[in-house]
Amino acid sequence: MLTENREFDEIYGKYKNLVLKVAYNYSGNRDVAEDITQSTFLQLYIFYDDMNHSNIKSWLFTTAKNYALNYKKKMKHEVLENGIMDDSVIQESSESAEDQVMEELLDLDRAELHERIFEALMMKNRRWYDAITLSYYLEIPQPKVAEQMGIRLEVLHSLLHRAKDWIKKTFGVEYDELNRL
Repeated sequence: MLTENREFDEIYGKYKNLVLKVAYNYSGNRDVAEDITQSTFLQLYIFYDDMNHSNIKSWLFTTAKNYALNYKKKMKHEVLENGIMDDSVIQESSESAEDQVMEELLDLDRAELHERIFEALMMKNRRWYDAITLSYYLEIPQPKVAEQMGIRLEVLHSLLHRAKDWIKKTFGVEYDELNRL
């Protein structure tokens, strides 16, 4: 149990900006990202006793991402069902409807590949996953990432290099084929 909310407050203070950034990156809406952040931490509070406490950071990241993706999916369906479109949905384009659908499917395939890459990377080497996520996805300056990870900057560079090489070796062909279409 979270003792008198002290543990929860510490976790919240440590990860609230990460959760907010993930929620905003996936939803594209600041207000929605704030709601997702609240929902994510509410779920943490509810399920804290049943969780593996060694992976709270990744749990928060994944939960916020899933809330945001579900929000976008729900909004897309609501727009289509209601027939109401705002300027962000209307596309001024000479592309045919078929081309637009194919591009959307390709974008979904890319998103699924990126998710598989991150999952595989986390399973392969947790330090590589942390280094890639913090440096490239969350765009935290590398000296600060090295400090957060408790390593020298040169070691971080080595981790990033090895992780990128592994990703290219493992997923390079699939990535190239997806982007060739």
